[in-house]
Amino acid sequence: MFTAWRLEQTDQGFKAALVPCEDSELPDGDVAVAVEYSTLNYKDALALTNRGPVVRRWPMVPGIDGAGTVIESKHPDWRAGDRWLLNGWGVGETHWGCLSQRARLRADWLIPLPKAFTARQAMALGTAGYTAALCVLALERQGAQPSQGTVLVTGATGGVGSVAVALLAASGWTVAASTGKLQEEAYLRALGASEIVDRNTLSSPGKPLQKERWAAVVDTVGSHTLANACAQTRWGGVVAACGLAAGMDFPTTVAPFILRGITLAGIDSVMQPRDARLKAWQRLSEQIDAAVLDRIMQEIPLDQAATAAQNLLDGQVRGRIVVKI
Repeated sequence: MFTAWRLEQTDQGFKAALVPCEDSELPDGDVAVAVEYSTLNYKDALALTNRGPVVRRWPMVPGIDGAGTVIESKHPDWRAGDRWLLNGWGVGETHWGCLSQRARLRADWLIPLPKAFTARQAMALGTAGYTAALCVLALERQGAQPSQGTVLVTGATGGVGSVAVALLAASGWTVAASTGKLQEEAYLRALGASEIVDRNTLSSPGKPLQKERWAAVVDTVGSHTLANACAQTRWGGVVAACGLAAGMDFPTTVAPFILRGITLAGIDSVMQPRDARLKAWQRLSEQIDAAVLDRIMQEIPLDQAATAAQNLLDGQVRGRIVVKI
């Protein structure tokens, strides 16, 4: 017997409840694990509140991230007692996730918990931190370097944005942090931001080409913000797009791409191969320290996940929510 958040969609409507479950209810997988910590990501919040079409099978246990200890394994790469970490792979959408005391997962989805982090610290990063690292690595693959100028991070007080600011600053970049929470300037500067940009200057319709400002961009917002960021990116610059907080639309023209030669790199965190995941977590291990994690995270118990999900979607959360299982 274990406790988990169960999401159900019936003729009576949607229901999210923290309930007891039997091990026999767990889905197929070759590794059984104890979950010590999980997180609340934007996708988890949509699932818990039913405010977005995230869940594809019912009933579902949400939680796209998890970290803890292997209980039992049928896979030669994993043994009881091994420490593990999971991000994505459809967990919490099509396969029961990690807002649960136990889970049964596919071994191929797991990577070893980095030695630099405890399970709690790894979940302070979670998919948000891992995505931020993928963005930074994508910028570098396309030739972006700190010597070229300033990098813009949009949605900077969110989970991905907060880690991106810290990671880029640690990598030597001059970072401009865009936010609608101007009262959080001290927080963003503590993470390494050198400039604070009011999100209202980016969130409305703008010209296809604007004054060149950014050598690179990490965008977590989408819609007009992404369009304006592209329009303001310098010749040959790189934009890494990983989010849609403002919408899935992209109201722009080809002008920034064919007149300034900028590159738009799309970042998917769910289906990344193992090698890419290991590289991203290695980068986080090397450049994110405990002091940064303490600044960006708040911890809640499992029974507060639904309330925290509402707060997250209402824009009342700064940084990362870690869920102690």
